[in-house]
Amino acid sequence: MPVRLPRPHRFDVYVAIGGLLGGLLLVGIGLSTRQSADPITLFDGPWPVLPPLVVTACCELLRRTAPRTALLVGTAAICGDLVTQGNLATILMFTDLVYAAVLYGTAASARRILWITGLLSVAGTLVPFAVWRVPQALLIGVVTGIVAFGPAATGWIVRDHRDAAEGARLRAEQTALLAEMDRTQAISAERARMARELHDMVANHLSAIAIHSTAALSIDDPGTSKEALTVIRENSVAGLAEMRRLIGILRDAGAGTEPAAAPTLGGITALTDGARANGLDITLDTDHGTVPAPVELAAYRIVQESLTNALKHACPGRVTVALVQRDSVLDIRVTSPYGHRDGPRAPGSGAGLVGMRERAALLGGTFEAGPDGDVWAVRATLPLTEGGSQ
Repeated sequence: MPVRLPRPHRFDVYVAIGGLLGGLLLVGIGLSTRQSADPITLFDGPWPVLPPLVVTACCELLRRTAPRTALLVGTAAICGDLVTQGNLATILMFTDLVYAAVLYGTAASARRILWITGLLSVAGTLVPFAVWRVPQALLIGVVTGIVAFGPAATGWIVRDHRDAAEGARLRAEQTALLAEMDRTQAISAERARMARELHDMVANHLSAIAIHSTAALSIDDPGTSKEALTVIRENSVAGLAEMRRLIGILRDAGAGTEPAAAPTLGGITALTDGARANGLDITLDTDHGTVPAPVELAAYRIVQESLTNALKHACPGRVTVALVQRDSVLDIRVTSPYGHRDGPRAPGSGAGLVGMRERAALLGGTFEAGPDGDVWAVRATLPLTEGGSQ
């Protein structure tokens, strides 16, 4: 099968055409780099100059797509140019081939070219001077350095800057990717927090509304319906107030107004009073001192969600709420009658238990919920100090 050469870059085509036309112009006006009487000129006249010129121009077509091959063929062409009167365009194109081989070739090939041209420049300086013992012999090394080592060193410098810029670009892309991942995670965490707060704030009121509205529809008694509608109104107003508070927190930009304070353990009594108004028989027992704000919020939400679940699912009977501080731990226990329940029941999604367990875990505490004999028990322990014993 015939070998298909790579398609040259457009700029390389321009370089090849420009070099060829420039070399032909120099031949036409009779300008060469050496005289016919020069000892190394083996072929006189303008015609021997053309083959190295054409070959070097063709190599320029491969300077980017096949730089190593172009340099090897170009080296043979420049050696052929040395035994003719020479052409300046051929020399200039060869220096470009050296530069391109270092810039576009592999890293290992670029290092080898740099070392080889450097050694040739040193050898071209020392060997002729040692043989002929005349200062003019040093010019051979200077010319070799200009034609070979100079372009190679320039290509290496440009390559090093290019690699550094590429590395900086990759690091910038990685930094942007990590920043985007952090932003996505932060948005997900904030959405989860907002969903948890929304659930904790309004679930209790909506559950009471659902149960009492079902009772009002199922029991044909004006007194019962009026009492149910009263409870529904109270819970609707309280639920709207909680929603306004959450919206105020989300809209607050930190300029001028502050959102309403987060719930504390001081509001447990009001919370149980509201649950009694919704029909629960509650006993409250609190024995604790001052606790950190995160623990207060978590404890309040755990009790609130436990009472919401009791309102939804508990059988008739006594509901107990106990908050006791022992050493460096706040112990929370809520029990409610467990078993088959007659009458209206509000649907549940299971998100409440997940939210309570997550709140306890975030503070390094423990959470348990499940049947314990004839009661449903919710127990959570929240450390009052970071790393406190449980």
